[in-house]
Amino acid sequence: MILGVRAQWRASVLVCAKCEKKLDKKGFGADGKQRLSKLLRTRFAGGKGRKAGIGVMSVKCLKVCPKRAVTVVDGARPRDWLIVQSGTPIEQVESRLGLTEAIAVAAE
Repeated sequence: MILGVRAQWRASVLVCAKCEKKLDKKGFGADGKQRLSKLLRTRFAGGKGRKAGIGVMSVKCLKVCPKRAVTVVDGARPRDWLIVQSGTPIEQVESRLGLTEAIAVAAE
């Protein structure tokens, strides 16, 4: 038997946890000390897990391993992986991933 469960996600993002760990407090946010995945989750509050506005999932390793950057996969475009340099403004990351549009649609 296979059952389905609905999520309220308008977008999904995979973030490499190993890349984030390698940055060691030289990451993102105003102070540059936050992990990208956590920052994305807090920016789009509105629930946790499947009740969140967007799904941000930390995955073990995506096997790209860039220096001073994090590998990110947009669930809407799984063929185009992103390498996000530490210190990149979060608004720029959201825009590139199309998250601002996804959340605007959810708010309507």
